[in-house]
Amino acid sequence: MESLIKFVQDEFVTRKDLPEFGAGDTITVYYEIKEGSKTRTQFYRGVVLQRRGAGASETFTIRKMSGAIGVERIFPVNLPALQKIEVNKRGRVRRARIFYFRGLTGKKARIKEKRRK
Repeated sequence: MESLIKFVQDEFVTRKDLPEFGAGDTITVYYEIKEGSKTRTQFYRGVVLQRRGAGASETFTIRKMSGAIGVERIFPVNLPALQKIEVNKRGRVRRARIFYFRGLTGKKARIKEKRRK
């Protein structure tokens, strides 16, 4: 059964060439919104809290601050409305899932940037 699911995912799910990103990175996700008969592109910029899953069911969680309120959104990697992803900053964190980031405010909520080699 498991091999059948993997076969279907490999054959029918279209792969998108996304940039490499992980927890701590600041990214901008551009996605399409349909309102009636019109479509428009909206973007969502925030810090990646986690990437989870594998294959067709892989998702990533982004957290952004809207005023003083933190807003999180989960995007599937294979979302058809997903147009592109831009990596704005590479963050240096020591964990794969940075849920502790939710409780931080002010200067403690900053993530150090990775050095480029």
